[in-house]
Amino acid sequence: MKTKHTLRATVAASALLLASLSVHATNGMLMEGYGPVALSMGGAAQAYDNGTAGMMNNPATLQLGANGTRADLAMGVLGPNVTSMGEKSSGTSYVMPAFGWVRKNDQYSYGIGVFGQGGMGTEYSVRSMNAAGTDQPVRSELAVGRVIAPVSYKVNERTNVGATLDFTWASLDMRMASMFSQMAGMSPVPTGGFATMMGAIQQGNMPAPSTVRIDFSDNHNFTGAAKSSGITGKLGMTFEASKDLTLGASYQLKTRLGDMKTTATGATMTMGQVLAGRMVVHDFQMPSVLALGASWVATPQLQLVADLKRIGWSGVMQNFKMTFESSQGLGTLGFTMPQNWQDQTVLSLGGAYKVDDVWTVRGGYSHSSNPIPDGYVHPLFPAIVKNHYTAGFGYKISKSASLDAAISHAPQVAVSAGMLNGAAITHSQTNYQMMLSYRY
Repeated sequence: MKTKHTLRATVAASALLLASLSVHATNGMLMEGYGPVALSMGGAAQAYDNGTAGMMNNPATLQLGANGTRADLAMGVLGPNVTSMGEKSSGTSYVMPAFGWVRKNDQYSYGIGVFGQGGMGTEYSVRSMNAAGTDQPVRSELAVGRVIAPVSYKVNERTNVGATLDFTWASLDMRMASMFSQMAGMSPVPTGGFATMMGAIQQGNMPAPSTVRIDFSDNHNFTGAAKSSGITGKLGMTFEASKDLTLGASYQLKTRLGDMKTTATGATMTMGQVLAGRMVVHDFQMPSVLALGASWVATPQLQLVADLKRIGWSGVMQNFKMTFESSQGLGTLGFTMPQNWQDQTVLSLGGAYKVDDVWTVRGGYSHSSNPIPDGYVHPLFPAIVKNHYTAGFGYKISKSASLDAAISHAPQVAVSAGMLNGAAITHSQTNYQMMLSYRY
């Protein structure tokens, strides 16, 4: 059994090396809503037509739209506000573009889309405590996206089914620092020259470096130095229970990404001297998501929607593992950082009111549980947002074109990190999405 001291070291080391995985987080590492129609209604999207974003939410809803062809061009901006140990992250704005195209007739629909699924990131200056006295900046950014091919089919007058084949990619930048003494909490596994070096340090035959740095970053807004890709998909259905009530359900499979890797010399590790090599992040995956929802057309003007989701974080975020492979023949050095995330429940509620033939206004609310156990909450890893208040509108520009926009605000959450002597962290977010649609 781990001692309390070892657990503290593990949490500290994990947070320092994963400081990036803290800012984009809304529902864990997933967005609270995909597409401005769904986002403005609390993220609920399982049982009504929400445009081509349905291929991210529930592909069966694509069969609920009008016959013809629809193209959507969307842009999202994530605006996190994080402070940890009195330091404010400078990572306050992240852009997520999206595109969807669907062709539909009475019997079936098909299409293609590109969507950002989620991610996280922070940036701290060379003078921050996170830099551990190395006088080097600290930054990291995780991005996960999908190219989606959806198909939906009308089974009968009440039932639609849908499925997608998703090509998924992930990329990660990390410029991290920690104290050398914290490596014990990461269960280091050295081979070759690294094993000799670590053994000499443990035996007192070689002085230990004061800090360790891991650096791999391409400083690009949309890609990271370590990359991976894979295939996954989702299944969905809708059922018209009555003229005014539609039910929906979907299941998004866990991703099957390969290991994220840099180039052979695309990373460095500094342990007294700067060493070049490859960084491999092992088996990083996005979780399965089971969702149930309903849409009720209360009046010709008023629609009410609700979703309940279960996100399977426990199946993908038990440990974060990576290995540095020296390009100079020094062997490898592996790390394992316990995360122990729990499955997350998300409730989304929303409504839309059709003001006239041109304007529609929308509003919503969502609440989620915190997937990270209290013992692992750290000021540099504050995935603690629980509530979102959302609003938006739809504007019909012409018979063929329309504009939808949404805003989502997560009020500030403050947590005392008990494992690190009650250090305070705060986290709030304001996110935006806008979509231009054209039908022909």
